[in-house]
Amino acid sequence: MKRIIVAVVAAFALGAGPGQAQEFQVVVNPSSGTSEISAAELSKIFQKKSTKLPSGEAAKPVDLGKESGVREAFSKAVHGRSTAQIESYWQQQIFAGKDVPPDQKGSDTDVLAYVASTPGAIGYVSAGAGASGVKVVKVAG
Repeated sequence: MKRIIVAVVAAFALGAGPGQAQEFQVVVNPSSGTSEISAAELSKIFQKKSTKLPSGEAAKPVDLGKESGVREAFSKAVHGRSTAQIESYWQQQIFAGKDVPPDQKGSDTDVLAYVASTPGAIGYVSAGAGASGVKVVKVAG
């Protein structure tokens, strides 16, 4: 697993953009009009600096648990920071009374179920997870 994460991080460091050599896939509720999103937009949504999906609907981001290797790959690729650094960001936001982090789910299955049943939901799962009941979104550089 660590080798895969290192490969993903190395691919991004060498100029591979999102969508190339990814360990994760981004998913939205099937009713969403969003089919593509930039990594920068995705980062803003997951840090709650933006509250809307590109299609204009209210964004409801959902993270995997902080111990997830897929979350680490997502954090590095999308935020350019480790999961620990993102957790620190959220601790500061909570302490300042600004906002709380996105809901966390314990598995790909839990994320997929949430996204499938929640309009405006956006999440990520491992690249090999089945994506039935949700729409896979292309992540642009």
